[in-house]
Amino acid sequence: MNAKKKLAITELALRDGHQSLLATRMRLDDMLPICEKLDAIGYWSIEAWGGATFDTCLRYLKEGPWVRLRELNKALPNTPIQMLLRGQNLLGYRHYADDVVKKFVDMAAANGVDVFRVFDAMNDLRNVRTAVNQVKANNKHAEGTICYTTSPVHTLEYFVDLGKGFEDMGCDTLAIKDMAGLLTPSATRELITALKQAVSIPLHLHSHATAGVAEIVQWEAVKAGCDIIDTAISPLAGGTSHPPTEAMVAAFAGTEYDTGLNLVALQEVAAYFKEVRKKYARFESDATGVDTRVFVNQIPGGMISNLANQLRDQGALERMDEVLDEIPRVREDFGFPPLVTPTSQIVGTQAVLNVISGKKYKVITNETRDYLKGLYGRALGTINEDVRKLAIGDEEPVCIRPADLLKPEMDALTREIGDKAKSVEDVLSYALFPTIAMEYFDERASGELKPEPLNAPASEGTAPEVIAAPTLAPTEFNITIHGEKYHIKIEGSGHKSEDIRPFYVKVDNILEEVTVETLTEVVPTHNGSIDVRKASKGSRRPKATRDNDVTTPMPGRIVAVNVAVGDAVEAGQTVLTVEAMKMENQVHAPVSGTITAIHVAVGDNVNPDECLIEIN
Repeated sequence: MNAKKKLAITELALRDGHQSLLATRMRLDDMLPICEKLDAIGYWSIEAWGGATFDTCLRYLKEGPWVRLRELNKALPNTPIQMLLRGQNLLGYRHYADDVVKKFVDMAAANGVDVFRVFDAMNDLRNVRTAVNQVKANNKHAEGTICYTTSPVHTLEYFVDLGKGFEDMGCDTLAIKDMAGLLTPSATRELITALKQAVSIPLHLHSHATAGVAEIVQWEAVKAGCDIIDTAISPLAGGTSHPPTEAMVAAFAGTEYDTGLNLVALQEVAAYFKEVRKKYARFESDATGVDTRVFVNQIPGGMISNLANQLRDQGALERMDEVLDEIPRVREDFGFPPLVTPTSQIVGTQAVLNVISGKKYKVITNETRDYLKGLYGRALGTINEDVRKLAIGDEEPVCIRPADLLKPEMDALTREIGDKAKSVEDVLSYALFPTIAMEYFDERASGELKPEPLNAPASEGTAPEVIAAPTLAPTEFNITIHGEKYHIKIEGSGHKSEDIRPFYVKVDNILEEVTVETLTEVVPTHNGSIDVRKASKGSRRPKATRDNDVTTPMPGRIVAVNVAVGDAVEAGQTVLTVEAMKMENQVHAPVSGTITAIHVAVGDNVNPDECLIEIN
């Protein structure tokens, strides 16, 4: 009689569950109270760090990401903490020198990571070897990871060879990372069966629920020999997240794959997260149901909610379908890379720029240039040479391991940051996100760390406080519409919320409330006249109206100002660098001339209709 084969479970609530559904916004304060119950469940591991959490902690939550890891390590003494590590990319968006990668792994291990799921977005084994070796040097669990995707060049034989490569590297387990939820039940059965025959290390499946088949996929995977599956507690499951933990535990209960986990205890955990999720309504993904379009656009679960939030912030959410249609075309131009961080951001951002700018590759991000130059690794498919030429001109693409081009960085980074760094961990944070980390360190030093609000800036459903009627326009006047005359008297207005403001007016002595959306900012000048050359959305910068005004192609944040007033510039010269959707975009001078005014500084948020620099 065969012995029962216990199925192991990795819980994703503390990382990928909220990354996929709540734009990675869950705070440590909402994690710690449930950790005791999570720790008692008996999970194989709890994924709680890595991915987008590091960036979000610094950028939005104003939490030290290393502090989060240490606190979770103390709160989960009996359960291994798992992290997602992007190989030579670590948690950033470029390749880092080997000494930075090694030090990062050392410090992550020292602060509490037990299981390192290591992947490369290009499935380039050269880009994971340093990280895997360092995990093993720290006596931690190395999980080599295949990024699953579909394309004309991604074959079953290719994935089996990858699995063998990870085993030969010394990995303890092999993960199949189905980041977009592309696996079908039949493809899963075929893949798991082939891998089981080719490798001897345990198999671990990670699949998103976007297309609505993930539960069946996991069932077929386990029946075919998969040893561990990833699930998310039910309030953080479904949509672009993952199959619900309780449902999969119940599905396998009483079979030879029984997990042994207590369903009642899991339901208590679920009840907690059901209430917690309500606090993050502002960040809810629009993609909460089944969307089989993923089989075409291949957007991973962790990215689509962030993409929706970013488009919403840019006032372009209605163009999501255009972006989703453009992504497969950009992916083909790029040689069919798997869409997972950072390649998903590179392809996704380029697709957004192609749509918003109205012309394909009119604007090309720095990361796109680096990708097409080969600085992220080797593409499996053929790259469109016309697109590559637009990005890098006559430069020769890189064929060696990208990190071989990098000199050791830790010493230089330590000198750069100086006394702002209080630890090696701070230097590593600076290495990954220089601008964001420096802001965080400054705010930490001044005691002004304030996370973004959980509620929208203006509360809805409450009566606004009425303030005095505006003084820049008459408060009582007549208007004529289609020959009918109306007497208007402005009694007051509500507080302004971004670019929308309620006004309380009497129309022929009947009080009405009207809402006004500001498209231009009307501002009095020193001589009493009115200047309407202002950008929208409450901007204090001039509106871009001339061909020689420097503008940004999409909303973003200034990370570098490359010129000064009085400088002579040539058309096409880089004058600014703007970070948008976590990618850096060079902004070029539209004409040759002299810089006469600069309306931005590093750290400013900017919009496309603003004049950022004036050239005459």
